[in-house]
Amino acid sequence: MAAPAVAWLLLFMVTPCALVLAYAFFEKGPWGGVVFNFNFDNFIRVADPLYAKIFLSSARIAAITTLIAILIAYPAAYAISRAPRSRQALLLFFAVLPFWSNYLIRTYAWIVLLNREGLFNNLLRWLGYEGEPLSLLYTEGAVITGLVYNYLPFVILAIYSSLSRLSPDYAEASRDLGAGPVRTFLRVILPLTLPGVAAGGVFVFVLSIGNFVTPALLGGGRFQMIGNVVYDQFLTANDWPFGAALGMALIAVMVALLTLQAKAASRAAGETREAEA
Repeated sequence: MAAPAVAWLLLFMVTPCALVLAYAFFEKGPWGGVVFNFNFDNFIRVADPLYAKIFLSSARIAAITTLIAILIAYPAAYAISRAPRSRQALLLFFAVLPFWSNYLIRTYAWIVLLNREGLFNNLLRWLGYEGEPLSLLYTEGAVITGLVYNYLPFVILAIYSSLSRLSPDYAEASRDLGAGPVRTFLRVILPLTLPGVAAGGVFVFVLSIGNFVTPALLGGGRFQMIGNVVYDQFLTANDWPFGAALGMALIAVMVALLTLQAKAASRAAGETREAEA
């Protein structure tokens, strides 16, 4: 029964990744292409301070995006989980409604909103602001805003999943023992839902650090993220082996984060079962 799914994964995920890994050990030809001369030069080049700086900058932007997304998503998911059961499906529908439109369309919409003649600057004029229009577009803030907007529903769904599975008996027991609402949330609800927070956070971080569309459109090419560098190596510099090495370094970081998140979730699930026992 699992054969079709396994075949699909092998054909469209494992095989492409294996090809990229293989290319990373070769070198670029004089006029592009790949020269099959096995070496580790591309991986040594990945450690160059220039690319390490871009990688760290990408990680910083992804981390800020993740933090903001969690701070927005948790109250939203909490409100949905505490709403009447009959309304939760509708609220979740509104939370994922942006996914009904194309990613590029959603990103281009922010260009319309943030440019010097966009909605935000016009709103400021309407409120009485008479200075120069604010330069909101093509900034790091615009890139972070676009990433948060596009990936926020993933975090809401992950946190809502944890909150919806949480038995109300825990909060009731906390109140019976004299804890107030704030202490109950901080000492009971939040720790028990951290696996959902971690899952959503890792998901957003992984997608953000490798993103190249949002920085290209909302950053105007002024902010290089590692995804843009990989894109340029394949389609502009025509250096496929080095682009493959950068891509594999990015995949290694993603796999490490996902592995840590899975272990943390497994440990949290075990502690929850022990508490229930």
